[in-house]
Amino acid sequence: MVVLMSLFCLLTVQPSKRFLRSAGPKHDNLKIVGSVVFPVKVYVELNHNSPRILCLTNHLRNLELIDPIFQWTGPGGGLSSENSSVKISPSGTLILRHFNQSGVYTCSIVYKLTAMQPVEHLIIKYLIYAYFDPKNYYEFTARYHTAPCNSSENTYFEKALLQILSNLVAELSCEVTLIKSECHHVKMQRGGLQNENFFTFSVTSLDRENHRLCQQRDCDAFYRLNKAKHLIERFFKQQVEIIRKSSEPLPKIYYIDGTLHMVWVDRCSPGYGMNAQMHPECPECCVVCSPGSYNPSDGSHCLQCDRSLIYGATKC
Repeated sequence: MVVLMSLFCLLTVQPSKRFLRSAGPKHDNLKIVGSVVFPVKVYVELNHNSPRILCLTNHLRNLELIDPIFQWTGPGGGLSSENSSVKISPSGTLILRHFNQSGVYTCSIVYKLTAMQPVEHLIIKYLIYAYFDPKNYYEFTARYHTAPCNSSENTYFEKALLQILSNLVAELSCEVTLIKSECHHVKMQRGGLQNENFFTFSVTSLDRENHRLCQQRDCDAFYRLNKAKHLIERFFKQQVEIIRKSSEPLPKIYYIDGTLHMVWVDRCSPGYGMNAQMHPECPECCVVCSPGSYNPSDGSHCLQCDRSLIYGATKC
């Protein structure tokens, strides 16, 4: 414990600085144009408003249309501005509010190019997908030489270690969570048995929104996570250095040099997954699972399921 507390003091002498997440760019002026050749894919952040989706093709945008009539339909049937989640302008532009219903959206446009010409009719289709950013975190594993596995000292040490790690990254708006802690008897090479505690913990960035300004880099969750990773790596490295320089006998509980390992983890929610091949426009997004696939857990990919007929399936 003395080693841990001295390390914490060394790593927290720098002045405090709060890191906050910045709001993403708005797309109020973005307009999506359709096609009669293929459905156009549109990605809308879950529970946010969509960009402006036009009931026009690039060709029609450059023409004068006489008496145009626009009609939108979605996965649940006809769309109308009477619905609070839908806004349709007189020119047929669609905005979906607080979007959460993925699927095929179709616009029918009836028009004339001149008053004397016959009526023309076009069908324009969009595939509109809900998405969100994946939950990224670092997963660490580390091993400690420990007291006998049934000792209360181990429980006390575990709580102290997690508290120190949490305090270490708190100023970065990051959080440490214990995933697993297991005590084992380990037979050493050419040696006897010793007790070791195997720790697995995650480091995630917290989503904190307010009106305080911060530098763009400091607001970024990825930047804060990387900074937290470096602090934790330095913390474990300095534990080794302090023990090496100490003339005292080894403490009963200490970090085993070289056992700290880290992996980067991406996670989506059930019903969502990442697929760079299917969604090259949004390769690192958690996109709603299409019919024919599902995601039952917080994995990062949708799994194939021919029986799945809906968007966002969590069961096969």
